Amino acid sequence: MKYRDRSGHEVTGNEKQDRLLRLLYGTLAGRLLLKPLVQPAFSRMVGHLLNTKGSAMAAKAVVRKRRIALSDYKETDFPSYNSFFHRELLPQKRPIAPGKEVLISPCDGKLLCYPVAQDSCFVIKHSRYSLQSLLQNQPMAQRFEGGTLLVFRLTVDDYHRYCYIADGKKTPNVHIPGVFHSVNPAAVNSLPVYKENTREYSLLETSEFGTVLMMEVGALLVGKIHNHHEAANVCRGMEKGYFEFGGSSVLLCFEKGRIAMDADILHNSREQVETLVRLGERIGAAASMPA
Repeated sequence: MKYRDRSGHEVTGNEKQDRLLRLLYGTLAGRLLLKPLVQPAFSRMVGHLLNTKGSAMAAKAVVRKRRIALSDYKETDFPSYNSFFHRELLPQKRPIAPGKEVLISPCDGKLLCYPVAQDSCFVIKHSRYSLQSLLQNQPMAQRFEGGTLLVFRLTVDDYHRYCYIADGKKTPNVHIPGVFHSVNPAAVNSLPVYKENTREYSLLETSEFGTVLMMEVGALLVGKIHNHHEAANVCRGMEKGYFEFGGSSVLLCFEKGRIAMDADILHNSREQVETLVRLGERIGAAASMPA
């Protein structure tokens, strides 16, 4: 797969991983093999293995292969692969863009934005979804009609911690259980991934952006979504939570007329091309006046 960075340059993704997922999701034999692998019980088992001391050897191999600069992180010695996977960066490595009216990315990832149609449906890589099926809550889905949906797709090489985009009052978490499909486009083309995956959401009441829907979606081999807070007053840039091993996604949904996305992200999204973004960087701003 190819993405674009903020300078407009195309970046090639993990082609070997993409080919494997196309084989698994695009063939009958692959889908039969996947059936037990996407169940929560299997994910829990893998999660347990990745928390063992023996799994730390795999972390060392990844550091060597990807030439990861451990000096960028708070810890450099990891007791397990999972502790390496959700390692925490030094704060200066992900500075928060100044200005409360500035909309920041909540995470590292590949971003697409969508207008939420009147019938609350949207398209991700040629597959159609509704906010109602995503949330399993029709009144809440209707609240965001005419607004904007942001989908941040994280892959294994991304930083797997995410933050709040604004000061505000957060509601309790709503957990929706499911199975753990990949969020790679190869999977999204074959299955309604965002309907089936385990996910968790809450609302954030803000002065700058109105009411914001925040959702985390677990993916293949992700055993847990770790959110730090239930109902709470939170601050812009404060860590909201992290994912354990695997790809995953963060979704934000805004009410009508509340945000203005940056032009490059809008342009790329219209072409169905993802934009590479980093936690804390500017991706848009609060609209001058709500519609």
